[in-house]
Amino acid sequence: MSRIGKRPVVVPPDVKVNIENRTVVIEGPKGKLSYQHRPEVAVEFDPVNRLIHVRPAQETRWTKAFHGLTRALIQNMVIGVTQGYEKQLEIQGVGYLAAIVGNELHLRLGFAHEVHIPLPADLTVTCPDPQHIVIRGIDKQRVGEFAAEIRAIRKADPYLGKGIRYVGEVVRLKERKGAGKK
Repeated sequence: MSRIGKRPVVVPPDVKVNIENRTVVIEGPKGKLSYQHRPEVAVEFDPVNRLIHVRPAQETRWTKAFHGLTRALIQNMVIGVTQGYEKQLEIQGVGYLAAIVGNELHLRLGFAHEVHIPLPADLTVTCPDPQHIVIRGIDKQRVGEFAAEIRAIRKADPYLGKGIRYVGEVVRLKERKGAGKK
């Protein structure tokens, strides 16, 4: 059995849980999320103790993997509808800027053109200043995916450190080509 899957998911009192036909619907103060789990696992909600239990149908290698995965996804849903998720990106480089214009994120990243990215409806994207982008939402996967899409446009350069990176990400700078010669 999966070690992660064994632990029950604790549901706060302000969160509603509905499980029907392999579909788990979790509704909280920040929104509503649903997930259709695999048939290899069973998901049960105990309304008295406010716990969600995930149990495997049989003991196979794949069932163990889906057991832990399902429990982790449900835990992420509960955290998402109560607290939400946030990713912060920072832009480093002379003339590199970010701004929100209408329903688009405009990025100047040293290309010959400005990059325009349409903002998803389910996420809240803000630019507190031209060098920072903050992405918030209730779905952990969507927040991380959108942050990765933005970062992939211009990753931090390993020689100068210019580009987009996560706040707190350490970019190891390489030595330049002629730096070691004498």
